[in-house]
Amino acid sequence: MKIATYNVNGIRSRLPNLIEWLERESPDIACLQELKAVDTGFPIGAINDAGYGALWAGQASWNGVAVLAKGVDPVESRRGLPGDEKDTQSRYLEAAAHGVLVGCLYLPNGNPWPGPKFEYKLAWFERFIRHAKGLLDSGHPVVLAGDYNVVPTDEDIYDPKGWRRDALLQPESREAYARLLAQGWTDALRTIHPEERIYTFWDYFRQHWPRNRGLRIDHLLLSPDLAKRLADANVDRWVRDQPKASDHAPVWVELGKPARKRAPAKKTATARKPA
Repeated sequence: MKIATYNVNGIRSRLPNLIEWLERESPDIACLQELKAVDTGFPIGAINDAGYGALWAGQASWNGVAVLAKGVDPVESRRGLPGDEKDTQSRYLEAAAHGVLVGCLYLPNGNPWPGPKFEYKLAWFERFIRHAKGLLDSGHPVVLAGDYNVVPTDEDIYDPKGWRRDALLQPESREAYARLLAQGWTDALRTIHPEERIYTFWDYFRQHWPRNRGLRIDHLLLSPDLAKRLADANVDRWVRDQPKASDHAPVWVELGKPARKRAPAKKTATARKPA
């Protein structure tokens, strides 16, 4: 099974790129972020024509998340992150498909730092950590996929010194991500590529894409049962090289089939010797 996450940075303007990626890479489940479109503007017709069912939570001009599933309609389990009824930003959508529960998230950027946007980022992160713990404790196979807007370590960015004042690298952001992992989640991309400088985002400034000056901020976290099935993970860099591309590239994991449960061994009767 292949599960992917992709910040499309505007689904209407990137629709040709999205459809080409779906047709070429054929993920079983795809989580999308930054739709930047209201619900009625979601291109469900084109998504269906590509062979996918979908759930989405849109928002005008900003945010927006979606879960796509190949050949089936994903079953919604939660819309919006719990813990703050006043938070109306479309940043979290949870659904079941192909035997897996997927949490699709677009964690707040937090810039400029310091300031209220950074405080909102940390508060949202705390709510997410609490919810993630509940998902882990449920025992269901879970993937938390999306744009976390966190660079976990200095090995996940081309130039940590030049970004020290950015919200993505602040100690509080990194510490929250580390606490999330400590619950028992597996960072799939880093597990498969433990030593490689592998990036998922390259901004549009100063030729950062051609020069491979990137950041790793899109992550797929696996619950322990799925971590045992992790077979591969990587970044579809070719998508970032397309005309009018998003500044993110899709990131994916491949999971092997679950291990078959062995039937209990039958007890054989043994003859008793006469006394």
